[in-house]
Amino acid sequence: MRRAQNELRYFFTALGYFTRVPVPRWVGFERDYLNAAARYFPLVGAMVGGVGALVYLLAMRVFPAGVAVLLSMAATLVLTGAFHEDGLADSVDAFGGGYTRDDVLRIMHDSRIGAFGAIALMIALALKWQTLAAMTMPPARIAWLMVAVHAASRVFAISFLVTLDYVRAEGKAKPVAQRMSVSSLTIAALFGLPWLFWLDAKLACATFVVLAALRFALGRYFVRRIGGYTGDCLGFAQQVFELAAYLMALAWISS
Repeated sequence: MRRAQNELRYFFTALGYFTRVPVPRWVGFERDYLNAAARYFPLVGAMVGGVGALVYLLAMRVFPAGVAVLLSMAATLVLTGAFHEDGLADSVDAFGGGYTRDDVLRIMHDSRIGAFGAIALMIALALKWQTLAAMTMPPARIAWLMVAVHAASRVFAISFLVTLDYVRAEGKAKPVAQRMSVSSLTIAALFGLPWLFWLDAKLACATFVVLAALRFALGRYFVRRIGGYTGDCLGFAQQVFELAAYLMALAWISS
């Protein structure tokens, strides 16, 4: 009973950390909860994708596909507080504008957005919008794709917790950034990957290979530039994986 209560607490901790959804008071907050909650991040991603998918399906009854996709994206941005998009902008600003490791970390820590970050954010959002709007699959399958990609992209992002070191002495992501066990990553994968395989097994396998290759390349880049990762790096990675999965799906159905 106590174990089940703790797992529920960890889930609500993940939900509260990554979304604006209010969580019950009895959950409380302990820094150690965040590391234990990491395995639930893909499940929270599936829920975020589910909200976006629902808004998309409802909007498709009234509006053209492009407008429906934009409304769906807006819903997920409001729900998450643009949490990962902020990491994307901060990371691109830092990696684009910093030459030394210390420069990169200093720029990444700055809450202001620069030209590199603003341009990257605009391009990423525009690509997601255009990619999803160009899909020729039935709306129900596109909605399922949204759920699947939101979940799967978070699996690959948190996989860095298993292999890389957190490079800041302190930071908002520090409680999350303890080394993740392989068993916890396995649980996270079970929460985050089946959605993709239930959509289309062949597409899922191809997407998995592409995301794994991107994960390898990003990991090497993070280590080379700063010696590991930060919370912003994880947000940046999640956005790259999400966009790559959508592009892969569009290329798959267009070929």
